[in-house]
Amino acid sequence: MNILNLPSLNILAVHETDDTYHVEAESASPLLDMCDQCGFGEEYLSKFGTKKHLYADTPMHGKRVAITFKKQRYRCKNCGTTCFEIQLDMSDKRLATQRLIEYVSQQSLSRTFTSIAKEVGMDEKTVRNIFREYVNFLYENFRNETPKWLGIDEIHIIKPRCVLTNIEENTIFDMLENRNKDTLVKYLSKLPNRHQIQYVAMDMWNPYKDAVKAMMPQAMIVVDKFHVVRMANTALEDIRKAHRKEIEPKQRRQLMRDRYVLLKRQHDLTAQDMLLLDLWTANYPKLKMAYDLKEDFFKIWDSKSRLEAYDKYQHWLRCIPDEMQAPFKPIVTAMRNWEEEVFNYFDHPVTNAYTESVNNLIRLANRIGRGYSFEALKAKILFTEGMRKTKTTKHSMRSQYNTYYSMMSYNSQDYEETLYLGTDISTLVEVIEKGSF
Repeated sequence: MNILNLPSLNILAVHETDDTYHVEAESASPLLDMCDQCGFGEEYLSKFGTKKHLYADTPMHGKRVAITFKKQRYRCKNCGTTCFEIQLDMSDKRLATQRLIEYVSQQSLSRTFTSIAKEVGMDEKTVRNIFREYVNFLYENFRNETPKWLGIDEIHIIKPRCVLTNIEENTIFDMLENRNKDTLVKYLSKLPNRHQIQYVAMDMWNPYKDAVKAMMPQAMIVVDKFHVVRMANTALEDIRKAHRKEIEPKQRRQLMRDRYVLLKRQHDLTAQDMLLLDLWTANYPKLKMAYDLKEDFFKIWDSKSRLEAYDKYQHWLRCIPDEMQAPFKPIVTAMRNWEEEVFNYFDHPVTNAYTESVNNLIRLANRIGRGYSFEALKAKILFTEGMRKTKTTKHSMRSQYNTYYSMMSYNSQDYEETLYLGTDISTLVEVIEKGSF
């Protein structure tokens, strides 16, 4: 009986130990149709002994499988060189069966390299190399469609990384090893159809802007409003912390939950929150000024037009008291340096808001998958089966043919094309919440 279920092999012997099946095998019908060196046909080849090679195979019954394969060797009568038979079930690059390579490739997206190496009896470095080859294959054959609205953000996994999103489709488009300008320029230079990108939403990070302007001058840059308005919260936090250091411990106790209430938007305050806020702002005028400035800055983004927003901002700028200039200076500086890109939002309200939730999800996935390298985590997010969003489009192709009545005529044929749009964020959320990641 063929214990390996590989019809191309004849099983000669099977020996079982505590953790491994040792199988001796040879080809059922050795195959070699020409000499590797001179290319002369099989009629010039004669058998020239065998040589044993040890191949690893997929685990069976909870045990590793090692195949001692007697490989037929041939000698060429034309050039005198020797060469080995071709065995399609065995990898020509590694001492492993093709199905083991496929198994390791699939498992590497969901497990650590160490655990796979221990299970199949491979070196961890070999598992890592198989993973990289598999990921390169996936990138080449399942490239995501270039979006019209591109989002650029960052996430910290060991170090800052760049996350690219498809804003229209709500998907993760790609992840880059770092957020450097050179890395992004190199990536964008190879991006197919980058000329079709209309808008790019980003935070206020100059390397992003420089890279986009260099490689996609047609794209309008829009600063994500959430990166701007949260700077007002940061300014308020700095004022709140400094104020707490200035007051007595007894007064500090009166400000219980002050951070929670002060960072809330006014329209989200409960009746109890409003009572506390009125009490605090009556006793501490500095907190009132800071809270009002924060709220007025947020209200700029309720404007219906670019002109209205610009007028509101200028009015807000004039209303900053001298004692509040220092904590709100980062906002003023950022608005001055990124004025055009910030106010582009009011002409084209493109926002990368959900990327923040994406980043939180990726951090959670990183914690769940302790031991993943960045490359493994990236591949798992981008290529795990069932999480990729696709779209099918129909195309019409005209083929030419001759008829009795005409020398040339055309026949239209429809065909479908599957477009890959990236990892669907809602599906990723569902998978992580179920603990299936």
